[in-house]
Amino acid sequence: MPTLLTPDIAPPAPEPRRKRWTRQECLGLEAAGVRDLQRYELIEGDLIDRMGKNSPHVTAVIAITLWLHQVFGALFVRFEGPIDVSPEDNPTNEPQPDTVVLAREYYNFTSATPRPADLRLVVEVSDSTLHFDLSTKAALYARAGIVEYWVLDINRRRLIVHRNPVAGKYESVVRYEENEPVCPLAAPDAEFRPSQAFPVPPAA
Repeated sequence: MPTLLTPDIAPPAPEPRRKRWTRQECLGLEAAGVRDLQRYELIEGDLIDRMGKNSPHVTAVIAITLWLHQVFGALFVRFEGPIDVSPEDNPTNEPQPDTVVLAREYYNFTSATPRPADLRLVVEVSDSTLHFDLSTKAALYARAGIVEYWVLDINRRRLIVHRNPVAGKYESVVRYEENEPVCPLAAPDAEFRPSQAFPVPPAA
C-alpha cells in the first residue's frame, strides 16, 4: 500500500561535492588545449556557460553597446571581455560582462585585464540569468567597488541600476521602466531609456 510521505521524511543531506576552479587552473586548461573554455566565465569558483543567447538578448546587447559608443566613443567600450574584481575574489572569479565602459581606451588592455578602477560602467543583459545577475554578480561587483552596474531585464523590459557600493553592497538600487530615462554617472547629460534596447523593426 502506498505510504504518504511527510516533508521531513528525508533528513537534510550535504550537497554533492563540486570542483571549485581557480583562474590559474583555467589558464592551465587553456594551455593544455581544452576546447570551448572561452564559452564559460568563472564566477565563485564555478564555470558558468555563457552560450545559448537568444535573439532578443543579442539584439539588446547590440543596441545598448551602440548607444554607449555614441556617448563615450567606441575606443572606451569593450564587449564581452574579462574583468578583474576585488583582490580577494580574483583567484576564483573572472566575469565577462556583456559590455563595459572603460576609463581608458581599450587598446591599453591588450595584455592586461581591466581592474575595477578602470571601469566606469558595467552592463549585463539578462533573461534567464536575472536572479544570478541581481544577486551573485551584484555582490561580486559591489565588493570590487565598481561604481555603476546596470542589469537590463529583457523579459520585463526594464533596467535595474546599482550605484554607491559600500561594504560589499550597493546602497542604491533603482528600477527604471522601459520609458523612464536614466543617465550614467560618467555621462550625466546622456539619457538612456530601456526601450532603446528593444528596437522595433521597420514596417514592411
